[in-house]
Amino acid sequence: MTMADARAWGRPAGRRRRLGATWPGGGATASIGLGVLGALFFSSSFIANRLMAVGGGAWEWTASLRFLYSLPIFLAIVAVRGARASRASAESAPELGLGPVLGALRAAPGRWMLWSTVCFGLFYAPLCFAATTSPGWMVAATWQVTIVCGVVLAPLLYGRGDERGRVPMRGLALSGLILAGVFVTQLGGGQSALTWKAALGVGAVLFGAVAYPVGNRRAMDLAGDGLDTFQRLAAMSLASLPFWLVIAVIGGLRAGLPTSGQLSATAVVAVFSGVIATTLFFAATNRERSHPMRLAAVEATQAAEVVFVAMLEPVILHSSAPGGVGWAGIGAITVGVMLYALAGKR
Repeated sequence: MTMADARAWGRPAGRRRRLGATWPGGGATASIGLGVLGALFFSSSFIANRLMAVGGGAWEWTASLRFLYSLPIFLAIVAVRGARASRASAESAPELGLGPVLGALRAAPGRWMLWSTVCFGLFYAPLCFAATTSPGWMVAATWQVTIVCGVVLAPLLYGRGDERGRVPMRGLALSGLILAGVFVTQLGGGQSALTWKAALGVGAVLFGAVAYPVGNRRAMDLAGDGLDTFQRLAAMSLASLPFWLVIAVIGGLRAGLPTSGQLSATAVVAVFSGVIATTLFFAATNRERSHPMRLAAVEATQAAEVVFVAMLEPVILHSSAPGGVGWAGIGAITVGVMLYALAGKR
């Protein structure tokens, strides 16, 4: 991939169409590739969150610090891109800076706050809580229910006659295969899968699995072609800031200040997962937002997180690895993602 390709990731759809020839692979191939790469970086969240949970770190700080760290990073990226565009061409400068971000937030502050909080807050806070109850690979496996949610909730999010609200039957069948893999993985989770605490963690992950695709799709509609990927992330980070401040206060009242280890670990997660992984995934979903099957295929790439976490967590944390039944479930998830990728390329 060339530098021109990399710069195109962040552009809004209207500007990307003029650069369609530069996208490698054509069709949904590049988007699926971005999704898998994002899954690799996002897997760091499951491992680091579990590490901090085992070390006694409050899950409220684990969740809020990631977004408090990533907010200034996104603002800096957008500001620098706007300044560079201003020097290169006065015509393109207004499109890339912080101006469009602030303008979008002023135009619909309530909707931005609502859907940004749903997408970021009601997704990541439950995931951090779940890390206190179960191994990272089990949380990652349960999280894949979000793939099914993205498909089946589409008709509720869009009106009749909207192509985006169509449920692709092939996608639904493949989502069922992935969901079956999640169920088998839970059966192979060992003793931790049988405790009430683990069940509470599973419930939290399922809640986040619904919130993430709903919030992401609504935020894509709000941004439209007026904001590129980095600008949308900056807008959503700003709009969800009140939620994270409340979560941080709750964490401080319950557990005191975060430890130095938690501060450094969440900084790594903020860069790897909050900035790199989220940017890759949002760029991929934004490219395919008008194509239900391709969008479903991109969302299905999140299942690759299970494989990455299952392989890396036992090595890094010296924790228990999935058993035979657990690996069978992970295998079913992987096959489902591969078939999704093949179907989405058509």
